[in-house]
Amino acid sequence: MFLRNQLISYLGNASFSPPGPKCSRTSNYQGKKMSPRVEPTSRPPASFPAEVADRPKKVKIIHVVYLLSALDITLMFLQFSVTPYLAKKLGFDTLWFGYLQTMVGVIQLLGGPMFGRFADLFGARAALSLACGSTVVFFLLLAVADHPAMLFVHKLPTVFMHVLPASQMVVTDLSEPEQRAGALSKLGLCFGIGVIAGSTLGGQLNTRYGETFTACFGAAGSAVNLLLVLKFIPKTTKVEAPGSIAKSENEKKSIFSMGEITRLMKFPKVKTTFIIKIVAGLPSVIFQVMFNIIALDFFKLQPEQNGYMMAYFGIVSMLVQGGVIGRLTARYSDNLLLLLSIGVSSLVGLAQAHMQNVFQFCLIVIPMTFSLNLFNVLTDSMLTKSVPSSDTGTMLGLCASVQSLLRTLAPTAGGFLYVNYGLSSIGFIHFAVNIAMFVYMLQRRLNKTDEKKA
Repeated sequence: MFLRNQLISYLGNASFSPPGPKCSRTSNYQGKKMSPRVEPTSRPPASFPAEVADRPKKVKIIHVVYLLSALDITLMFLQFSVTPYLAKKLGFDTLWFGYLQTMVGVIQLLGGPMFGRFADLFGARAALSLACGSTVVFFLLLAVADHPAMLFVHKLPTVFMHVLPASQMVVTDLSEPEQRAGALSKLGLCFGIGVIAGSTLGGQLNTRYGETFTACFGAAGSAVNLLLVLKFIPKTTKVEAPGSIAKSENEKKSIFSMGEITRLMKFPKVKTTFIIKIVAGLPSVIFQVMFNIIALDFFKLQPEQNGYMMAYFGIVSMLVQGGVIGRLTARYSDNLLLLLSIGVSSLVGLAQAHMQNVFQFCLIVIPMTFSLNLFNVLTDSMLTKSVPSSDTGTMLGLCASVQSLLRTLAPTAGGFLYVNYGLSSIGFIHFAVNIAMFVYMLQRRLNKTDEKKA
């Protein structure tokens, strides 16, 4: 995909306020307590673990997480310079490449919630170690792929390759709710850096040394990421409940507990936000997963040229994330900015429908990057604000699963539309879906305003 979502975005350095001494569990989000249990005052209050108890340590951990995210995105975009060209060499057509993308979506759809629960139960270090270790295996399998079946086999480790959601969890745990969108948007800045470095480096390595060397380079880089996790990331970054309570609660929980996962959907506004994320996000994901095919077939780009194109996208993403989104989220409400992102996205779809050449696409990239990054940052931030801090990993795992669900549906839909109706059909559907969502949300906003006045 040319926008990783998980990007999905992609995305604070102050601590949460600890709960009061009589509550074993509270929510840091939107200042609301979630069914507190009254305990004897002699029990210790919930607090951050000693490894992240003071601000300087939190700042250091967040900066390391930003570095990990930048390296991971660099390696993922390096891989994007290998897979489509290797697939073409092995005889894949557009339809089979769509099946490959769909397989990744299904695997990550299943793995996202489980990985999120794993992160909540076993902590940041274990989660990031699992993700980085899986990435090492992923690249090693890609390096030895010499048969079409091996391209499918090398995608299996993606079930645990959730470095970005794990990084989002750490940043969410260590940032104040009101600063969360800005802190998460900095992960998007790391995304931009990774796009530039990975696309440029991947194109150069693939052109000069071939797919096998590039994949081995990715495996070595992922091993470095794993070492950084083991060295600098603490065991947990979450608020600790009193020992006996935390232990008894964890004993009742399981990584595979669907009840614990679906419980989050009952929190206020969570279900509505997920519906918006799925419906408005699907058309954008269709274009994203088809971009490699569009670059090859429509724009006729070579690997090195494709790398430069992705580097340009990364520069635009950095400017948007670093100079625009943080300022907007600090000044305007989440709901207003979400409406803005969907409105801009509808215009992007219309422009894509009439796009004819690379120059026009380069112009479209600017509003496309703005709307997509703003949409992902806001929806992730709104969802994590809606649940207790102890559940942020699971919530972000669900967010990753939404992206995986969209990537599961998008390749087949995108391949069918592109082969039968051309690139313009993808753009027109993008426009129609987002303009309908924009009108719906605007109407809801106007109705609420009228109710308040009444």
